[in-house]
Amino acid sequence: MRSFAFFARCGWLVLLLLALPQVAQAARPPAPLTQWEYRYGEAPIAQNGVTGTENDPAAWQPVASPSNPPGRGGQRYLWLRTTLPQGEWHDPVLYITSINLVGRVYLDGELIYQHGALDAEGRGRFAGWPWHVITLPPESAGTTLVFALYSDYTSIGLWGQVQVMEHFDVFQQVLQGSAQALAVSALLLVLAILSTLFMLVGPQRRGFGALALFAYAAGLMLVAEAPARQLFFTNALVWDTLRAASYFTLPIALGLLLGHWLEGRTRHLMAWVWQLHLLYLAISMAAVALGLVALPLTFPLFDALLLVTLPLMLALAYWRFSTLALEQRLLIVSITLFAFLLVLDMLVAHGFIGWRLVPLSSGLLAFTLANAAIFLWHYRRTQRQLARANETLEQEVTRRTEELDRLVSRFRGLSYQDPLTTLYNRRHFDSLFERECQHAKALDRPLTLLMIDVDHFKSINDRFGHAIGDMVLTEIARHLEAQLSGIATVCRFGGEEFVAVMTDLPAREGQSYAQALVTSMAARTINRQGQPPIRVTLSCGVANYPEDAVAPSALLQLADQALYDAKHRGRNRFVRAGAYHDVDVSAQPHSGRPG
Repeated sequence: MRSFAFFARCGWLVLLLLALPQVAQAARPPAPLTQWEYRYGEAPIAQNGVTGTENDPAAWQPVASPSNPPGRGGQRYLWLRTTLPQGEWHDPVLYITSINLVGRVYLDGELIYQHGALDAEGRGRFAGWPWHVITLPPESAGTTLVFALYSDYTSIGLWGQVQVMEHFDVFQQVLQGSAQALAVSALLLVLAILSTLFMLVGPQRRGFGALALFAYAAGLMLVAEAPARQLFFTNALVWDTLRAASYFTLPIALGLLLGHWLEGRTRHLMAWVWQLHLLYLAISMAAVALGLVALPLTFPLFDALLLVTLPLMLALAYWRFSTLALEQRLLIVSITLFAFLLVLDMLVAHGFIGWRLVPLSSGLLAFTLANAAIFLWHYRRTQRQLARANETLEQEVTRRTEELDRLVSRFRGLSYQDPLTTLYNRRHFDSLFERECQHAKALDRPLTLLMIDVDHFKSINDRFGHAIGDMVLTEIARHLEAQLSGIATVCRFGGEEFVAVMTDLPAREGQSYAQALVTSMAARTINRQGQPPIRVTLSCGVANYPEDAVAPSALLQLADQALYDAKHRGRNRFVRAGAYHDVDVSAQPHSGRPG
């Protein structure tokens, strides 16, 4: 049912695309970037953002495409340079299909975009293959664009389309480029569900089970590869992991499906092939989950294996082609078409063929239509069995409807939750604060607001990296929850700022909690595995209604100003609106939560 809910969203997106009127025309068509230059190897960044070889013409070489320039020789660092084309765009952006693997973009020496990050040893961590939209200044035509890229993958550079276009046209292009894939994936889901039903009630359970597995895997792969995936969920690494898992599952399903029709030694050989792929799926996904290997490195080995096993599976199927039923032959022909497109897509992905859009969805559409014909063929023979299964299906529909309702409720809750810290987010705070302000004013009861900020958080990110910065935010969120449990509602206000809403609490108690938060945080350390611990301090602004504000709605501004005063007066302290309270950590040992 989760798959159904997800693909239902895809279906709505396709319907939205078909219903979109042509309300706007681009002031200028997209302009692909040309006249590329490149160089391999590390180079320092000058103060103006360009490389130290900027004035050395011999260091740069012309290249037709920014994908996999020649002469790599094991290099992990690549520099690309070009000039933005002339044109008049209302809201210009640079659209890039994909970056291999980590990159920074400089416009006239100024950093304007970054994907991924390099660690202290100069190695990048894979952050997924999303498409990129980089905002450009309106008067950027003719300026120099420099890309600093890192990749330990078989490919390096910019992959796919690299063009300047209107911002509005990006989303139109993404939707149009995803329409067929989403439509075919929806059909594959229907095929998977029908195959599952036939597996449950029909005589050929193994064959329909293999068909269902293939349809589920292929449908998920199409969704995970469709550009519109980022409109549903922006975490590209999750999408690419899903794509890898579904892609690696395809030969397993094909082996099960084709092996069901074979006999004797050919059947045993087919079983050995799909079991080998099952072993690879388990080992590769476990290695990625444990951080032993980066996800991109699992693709080349799998593709090399598939180039051997896929022709072998088709050869075994065609060896028995004359003995198969008509519907089985039809399936093998459709699988052959899909296999050809799959190999072509593989060659494009690894740079053996120039970049082009490979219509994998068309091959899967042919496969789906072939299966639709087969299902019609089997319909007469299964009518009686389906009639007996109606009662069971009604119960299943009820169960799945309830599960969908629970899922909808869960998604509704997630819209008010910060994904990193699991605290309530700004959206929930805005709603909560407005409601509590109304209650405080109507019932004449006190309301206290704490604005909390992490001191020197930017330096933590700069020194230890964003991963450690995220860990610090998570630890602080847990600390705030523990200190204020049952006392206040804690929300992540944005960035490194948090806010706590305290109802029915006088100002002096709010001050006590603020002091306890600052003192206890300064007294603890945040441990890192195998690394020295980090000490973090907090600054806090406190405001209370009615003691500090004539109206509850003014608390947010007052608490924010108090927080600013705490920062201005040296940090690691709290300030109440209209007063100054310094926390001397060394003189005041932490005594836990105030009573």
